[in-house]
Amino acid sequence: MNTAVLPPLKDLDPEVKEEIDDCMERWSDQEGNLIMILHEIQNHHGYVPREASLLLAEKTGVPLARIYEVLTFYHYFRLVPQGKHNITVCNGTACYLKGSARLLSELESRLGIKEGQTTDDRQFHLETVRCIGCCGMSPAMVVDKKTIGKASPTDIAGIIERIRIQEELHEQEL
Repeated sequence: MNTAVLPPLKDLDPEVKEEIDDCMERWSDQEGNLIMILHEIQNHHGYVPREASLLLAEKTGVPLARIYEVLTFYHYFRLVPQGKHNITVCNGTACYLKGSARLLSELESRLGIKEGQTTDDRQFHLETVRCIGCCGMSPAMVVDKKTIGKASPTDIAGIIERIRIQEELHEQEL
């Protein structure tokens, strides 16, 4: 493999190097091991860090472009860390017709991020999906794995505020 196109890996976190080596050893004799290695990395970090992809390309000889083809093809894989609190807005037909775009706009405004992004403090991640299967409750969204139906833009401030208050209380308990 031509490693000249890859950035130098001398400053790579030793823990990530060890993790890649362990994964490669565990999956070395398995067909489709690239996906299994990427799953382990994702499970450990919550996303696949770029440095892990670079090292994986170097160690396996799999071109970095191929690794990113896999990472971007499967919806499971994430390229950036998600927030502690994940908000998913349904953008399916029923929800869209009932105002999910207004929900998304309000969330983007209040959180200061766009869909697919995470706040700088890594507290909130915002995304949309095609359907969450709650058409009768449209527009719907999922906040930290809890479905909120018949949501309106006026609900958004309270939802975010409750999460922030819970975080503050949790920090005070520690």
